[in-house]
Amino acid sequence: MIGEAGAEVSITGLGTRVPDRVVTNDELSRYVETSDEWIVGRTGIRERRIAADDEALSDLALPACRTALAQAGLEGRDIDLLIVATVTPDMSFPSTGAILANQLGAVDAAAYDLSAGCTGFMYALAQGYGMLAGGLAKRALVVGGDVLSRILDWTDRSTLIVFGDGAGAVVLERTEERGFLGFELGADGAGGENLWLPGSGSRLFEDPDKHVKMNGREVFKLATRVLVQSAQDLLEKCDVSIADVDVYVPHQANVRIIEYATQKLGFPSEKVVVNVDRYGNTSSGSIPLALADAQADGRLRPGALVLMTGMGAGLTWGSALLRWTKGAA
Repeated sequence: MIGEAGAEVSITGLGTRVPDRVVTNDELSRYVETSDEWIVGRTGIRERRIAADDEALSDLALPACRTALAQAGLEGRDIDLLIVATVTPDMSFPSTGAILANQLGAVDAAAYDLSAGCTGFMYALAQGYGMLAGGLAKRALVVGGDVLSRILDWTDRSTLIVFGDGAGAVVLERTEERGFLGFELGADGAGGENLWLPGSGSRLFEDPDKHVKMNGREVFKLATRVLVQSAQDLLEKCDVSIADVDVYVPHQANVRIIEYATQKLGFPSEKVVVNVDRYGNTSSGSIPLALADAQADGRLRPGALVLMTGMGAGLTWGSALLRWTKGAA
């Protein structure tokens, strides 16, 4: 699914939060047979953040939301739509979206969770845009975050070294300038068993251990293909060239995947945001965390053209193209 965005909607606030606990590669070697050199060579990851035992997704998302609201000059009561993209909500129900809406004082806001794996934030951005563009909401909070450490097998090296915890939030508003230029979203359910969590829902499995299972080789093949294709399709639809893009924010899955996509698309390294070395793969939190880094180092200046592309469980993928604006109308 691909389409151009025709309404003046943009991001007017951005906030993030990661757990305090830093877990290095050397620390992981206590749990599985590995080393810092081995992990860095295959993933580019040097450390990740891991939530405390009493820390749930909403505990990370709440301060991220408050920071985003403050940056936009808003309060919780100004929000009438709250979407949380995650595969690790506080619980099955009530939704983490509803929990956050209550904590923020977003009275009567529509609030729900969305599941699209690591692509969740991109799907949620598109939904938030559509609701504002269609007049069904005035201001939205879009949250992307996960506490993947809760569903990892800490004896499985293939997943343990890759994932981390974190969350980010953005405020979407109607703006004087056009922000979002287009979206591209897709899914291939045939590849679902390459990255899945069997036994976590109503489908019965024999003796499921309810931990993330990943076929790294197949996920790598899909990721390198769809990150490139999704970006190319969206840019072509919007009549934008690679040279026109100022900031490229790929999903922070693995530095080898990022490097492949970057080289295939033809982006110079100075345009690419990479922080997987510090956070690992934070799933739905990946892209907002990378956006925050780009904002902190001054790359998200007004007028900058930003391309975001993600992929994840489903298997899903999605891209968004926007012009970074000065703020809300």
